[in-house]
Amino acid sequence: MSDLGDTGEVAGRGRRGRGGGGAARRAERTAVRIETARFIERNIPVTELLDEEALEIIETNAETVLAEIGVNFVNNPKALDRWRNAGAEIEGERVRIPRGLARKLCATAPAKFTQHARNPQKSVEIGGNTLVLAPVYGPPFVRDRVQGRRYATIEDFRTFVKLAYMSKYVHHSGGTLCEPTDVAVNKRHFDMLHAHMTLSDKPYMGSVTEPSRARDSVEMSEILFGKDFVAQNCVMTSLININSPLTFDDTMMGAMEVYAEAGQASIISPFIVGGAMSPVSVLGTLTQVLAEVLAGIAYSQLVRPGAPVIFGAFVTSIDMHSGAPTFGTAEASQVLYGAGQLARRLGVPFRSGGALCGSKLPDAQAAYETANTLNAALMGGVNFMLHACGWLEGGLVSSFEKFVMDADQLGVLHRMAAGVATDANAQAMDALREVGPGGHFLGCAHTQANFKTAFWSSDIYDTKPFETWMEDGSPDTFELASRRVDHLLNTYQQPHLDPEIAGQLAAYVAERKAAMPDAFT
Repeated sequence: MSDLGDTGEVAGRGRRGRGGGGAARRAERTAVRIETARFIERNIPVTELLDEEALEIIETNAETVLAEIGVNFVNNPKALDRWRNAGAEIEGERVRIPRGLARKLCATAPAKFTQHARNPQKSVEIGGNTLVLAPVYGPPFVRDRVQGRRYATIEDFRTFVKLAYMSKYVHHSGGTLCEPTDVAVNKRHFDMLHAHMTLSDKPYMGSVTEPSRARDSVEMSEILFGKDFVAQNCVMTSLININSPLTFDDTMMGAMEVYAEAGQASIISPFIVGGAMSPVSVLGTLTQVLAEVLAGIAYSQLVRPGAPVIFGAFVTSIDMHSGAPTFGTAEASQVLYGAGQLARRLGVPFRSGGALCGSKLPDAQAAYETANTLNAALMGGVNFMLHACGWLEGGLVSSFEKFVMDADQLGVLHRMAAGVATDANAQAMDALREVGPGGHFLGCAHTQANFKTAFWSSDIYDTKPFETWMEDGSPDTFELASRRVDHLLNTYQQPHLDPEIAGQLAAYVAERKAAMPDAFT
């Protein structure tokens, strides 16, 4: 397919001899091929849900929030000084930003940037008409068909890195794919980053749980890419959550400061459960989202003008009966569409969406809720989709089976985003002439020339006849996904990394971990 770049072939692919014939073709079919789809470039329009009047109301109200209500920058005197020098009004830890100031500061943020991977073929462009797909982020638990739900370990984390590397439609290795609870809190970021850097060659995310861990992330990236390269290029994206409503804590802001100073990217993202952390209305929530993002991006530009940032919007609603967050709802999609419009008007990349669901298992509820959000993200103009695969139980669980189920469905987004071709081959007039009235197209020349790439097909779903399915044990999708996990892990081949760089990374991790006592809080 045209959107696939073959990034290497591993063991099992022998050199063809002359006249290899059937044996050579069989070898080619059974060889392990690791393919990664290029990041998506949309050839379809995005959904513009809100009209000009609604957008202007939100933008005006967001400026009112910043100017009259203000935002808190907690335990961060340096941030208060920066805002004071920029012309904001400071009262204690409250920052009131005059109308127009935040938007003016945001003007230096790039509309589009490249995040480099150690394999240059897998670098991604974030912004404009692109969509980059990254895996689940943050759950403390994992689940699989055999062992069920349990606390995550570093081995589980490494398994997810391998699955992301082997998944064709996943462009990015992500960040905290699960929280490895068997490693000390103050040391686990070393092991997680080391896994991303050595077990995959896709782009990755840095640590944000403490500013010093962000600095460790930068230093490890300097070993991997070279210090000069990191100084001139973006090699990391990080997730900076705002403590909604309207609060910027010193931990997240401290990490963002480290990344901005180093020229690395930050997703400035409110984390909102509507009805609990924002108003219950779509317009009120969008007002709060925009106010928080404006303040966060503006502050990143106070730290370093031109630092790459992404407008984040993680918004869901609360179930008013149980108090639990809900996913895949109409209101969440409306907020996503509206936030996408606001991000485009601001002129910065947009992050939202994901394979979000509240289900406890990768079942029909999980599929419906996930599909609703994935489709909204594609049509809403998302540029960076975190949680694109693996999310379960409201973000408490990373599921191996759901990871591969979601990763498979990301292929649909690629095909939809490509749009509908109109060239001579797509018009298929030769096929219509050849077959004529009353015939069929199965054997015509056009079908023979196009059948391998004409239709997207799943690597998991069962499409065999009923009798064949019965002979195979009548597997449901959960079982088929479990088989897919096993297949990907059994065929995983670690990408090459220069031995000298690998040694330097291992030594850095060992030295830094040995220099501090374990801390589990």
